Amino acid sequence: MRDNFGDAVGDAFRSVMLFLPKAVAFVAILVAGWLIAKAVLKLVDKVLERVHFDRAVERGGIKTALARSKYDASDIVAKLAYYAVLLVTLQLAFGIWGPNPISDLIAGVVAWLPRAFVAIVIVVVAAAIARAVKDIISSALGGLSYGRVLANLASVFILGLGVIAALNQIGVATAVTTPVLIAVLATVGGILVVGVGGGLVRPMQSRWESWLTRAEEESRTIATHARAYQAGRRDVAARLAADREAELTRPAAGDAEADRTQPVPAYAGSAEPTQVVPTHTGGDAAAAAGETTQVIPALADSERTPPTTPRQTTAEQAADSEATMVIPPADADKFRR
Repeated sequence: MRDNFGDAVGDAFRSVMLFLPKAVAFVAILVAGWLIAKAVLKLVDKVLERVHFDRAVERGGIKTALARSKYDASDIVAKLAYYAVLLVTLQLAFGIWGPNPISDLIAGVVAWLPRAFVAIVIVVVAAAIARAVKDIISSALGGLSYGRVLANLASVFILGLGVIAALNQIGVATAVTTPVLIAVLATVGGILVVGVGGGLVRPMQSRWESWLTRAEEESRTIATHARAYQAGRRDVAARLAADREAELTRPAAGDAEADRTQPVPAYAGSAEPTQVVPTHTGGDAAAAAGETTQVIPALADSERTPPTTPRQTTAEQAADSEATMVIPPADADKFRR
């Protein structure tokens, strides 16, 4: 019994002693790999800045894709190198424990890294070539109406070829990208054959001319209909505005007509005060000479208007309730009529 217990303790101690060196080596490899990865990160960043890698990427048009990112192209490449060194470090560290699934997975990723690096280089070079071709075609055909369209098509075509080549390099969707690449190249070859041979140039040219003529006629018809529609809208708006103004002026005319036919207020009784109106020809002298006068009842205080005669009455005459109005005989006859 004691021998078995001693053997078990010895085996455990032996396992611990075998594990400790591997654990120490694992930690040491991780620390050393992390330090090396940091050094590689700084070194790659400085080297890319020295060779003006960012400027080349900007010329290639990839800057627009990285506009919202907090890293530029050189930083991204440096980060990729940093993580590549870390993956290699993990592969070496887990290799101490012998064959295991983690080591196999890391080994596959590490084997894929060179392909990813080559794919990135292919995309960068293709973007730079596409940008250069676009600038050349735009400069050469800038005076033509289709120059910009042709330049954009050439740039997109070259960039698409670069992307397809990069995907094939990293082994992504090769079953799709390879037929697409073959179809595009076959199309380009067919266009070149037709263009060089010239057998279908004239028929296609006449067809294009007929299509363009029809498009111009349809555009003119559409423009004519649009102008007629706008003119009709303006006429309807003017007619509605005239009707609205007529409706607004009708009540005002009715009020004016009602004001013309307002009844004259009745005069008060004989007990109401009267007013003396001097004659226009004789003035006060005729009134003093005892000419024939006529007394008419004056209006009430609320209906009385301010006198417009040359002479203003005094306060005593306004207070007198039996004041009379003197009118010459001739004027009196007119007044009776």
